[in-house]
Amino acid sequence: MDNKRTPKFKELVPRWHEQREKFKKKFWRGVIHLFAWIGIAVIYYAAFSFFFDTPLEYQMKHSTRKLRQEYDSLSERYATVEKVLYNVIDRDKQVFRALFESDPYNFDTEFEKKRWETHEKLLTKSNKELGKEFFGKLNTLEKRAGEHLYTLATLEQTADSLKDRIDNIPAIQPVINKDLTLLTASYGMRIHPFYKILTAHQGVDYTVSEGSRVFATADGRIKDVVTRNTTSGNTVVINHGNGYETTYSHLGKIYAKKGEFVKRGDIIAQSGNTGLSLAPHLHYEVKHDGMRVDPIHYFFMELNYQDYQKIIRIAQTGMQSFD
Repeated sequence: MDNKRTPKFKELVPRWHEQREKFKKKFWRGVIHLFAWIGIAVIYYAAFSFFFDTPLEYQMKHSTRKLRQEYDSLSERYATVEKVLYNVIDRDKQVFRALFESDPYNFDTEFEKKRWETHEKLLTKSNKELGKEFFGKLNTLEKRAGEHLYTLATLEQTADSLKDRIDNIPAIQPVINKDLTLLTASYGMRIHPFYKILTAHQGVDYTVSEGSRVFATADGRIKDVVTRNTTSGNTVVINHGNGYETTYSHLGKIYAKKGEFVKRGDIIAQSGNTGLSLAPHLHYEVKHDGMRVDPIHYFFMELNYQDYQKIIRIAQTGMQSFD
């Protein structure tokens, strides 16, 4: 019985090996086909993506193209506005030099800290907020550029008409104040020394000792000499023409005479303590076309940029006038 089973078992072994080999071949063939199809799919996807865009990609590319066109358009507008503004600045400097015989002041360093603070704020804003702010400022710049061009043309005409009358514009301080320490009360709202309320102080006060020299700040003719008892005390008024007029109050001895012609730098009086005055000082005013203006802006012939900034800071610290 055992001898009969042995040949059958020997016949089954080769068949099992053949089936296993067939399975291996099918398995590896399937693996190869799988990788082949995956490779074909990857190549197809890469080729499709290279030549064709998905709807989302198409929308994004279209939006980017539109943004680029808008950016180019805005850049051209900005370049035009910038060119106009630089032209206005250059022409404005020329007019300033013609009118005041000095270079205009530069306030960039004064506001450097403020510019950095503004820059820091911009970094915290979103692109949408920045775009909205940029459009608003660009429109404002374009509008102002047009206004400045018109104003500059008017100034150039005025400068041409004033070429022979530059000396008639107030341009120096009325007293010797090289250290800039004598100016104690500036133009604006100040506390009245006697009433202790805020009142309009329409000139500047110099705390100088009695008998100090007082100078004419521009060429002109003595319009009035007041020696009667008034709140302004002894006063000299000079008419410079061009719409300019200067007033020197609380004087002591007066040298100028009504109707007399004086030149810039001439001694017209001595300082004093006449009229309604808290202490010996000089009250100085500048009028242009009948309106009182801040005299500090009319010291440009003897102040450089740093001195101009310094005298403004000094004037702003004094809150009480002397008259």
